[in-house]
Amino acid sequence: MLECMTRAAEFWNAVYDNDTAPWVIGEPQPTIVALEREGWITGRVLDPGSGAGEHTILLTKLGYEVFGIDLSPSAVAYARRNAVEKGVPTARFEVGDTLALSEMPDIGVFDTVVDSALFHIFGTDPDARAQYVTSLHAVLRPGGLLHILALSDAEEGFGPRISDTIVRESLGAGWELEDLRPSRYHGRVTEAIADQVGLPSSGPVDATAWLTRIRRR
Repeated sequence: MLECMTRAAEFWNAVYDNDTAPWVIGEPQPTIVALEREGWITGRVLDPGSGAGEHTILLTKLGYEVFGIDLSPSAVAYARRNAVEKGVPTARFEVGDTLALSEMPDIGVFDTVVDSALFHIFGTDPDARAQYVTSLHAVLRPGGLLHILALSDAEEGFGPRISDTIVRESLGAGWELEDLRPSRYHGRVTEAIADQVGLPSSGPVDATAWLTRIRRR
């Protein structure tokens, strides 16, 4: 498992080092912004797979205690630079394995988890998906909320896409599904996805997604 995760880290490092990540759009996902405005994000917040750090930066600026975690050292370095450039140097980012969150030193317990475009990465691997869900359950307090914004297979588009059935089946025992509905995910066209979306390597693109709210029992 460690070897597999190391290879994955190297892959994600290259994406950030070469600036080819289609999800790096320079701002938070509008869906996540709306969740906060509607009061669905509370207390201590975990941002797993924090990437460029936009959601950790936003929520830190708004006064939340937020912990951004990413497997990729290059992503964490990118996020820390991004936070300084946006005037939020206190935003916290650490390198960590989201499949083993409870093993991270001093991670503590969270009231809210905001997963933006990480869950679907495990969509075709039921073992990794189950391990990720177990990992989240271990660090989310009873009654806490998990929000998942994941690319949907309802339409063709870029990135790994999953069905709502996968979401429902992955979050059974220990969870209570409160809401699952269609949403949108914003990206940018880079060389990595230009062929998938049939557009030149520039400009914005968006895709259908699922927005899920689950309460930890």
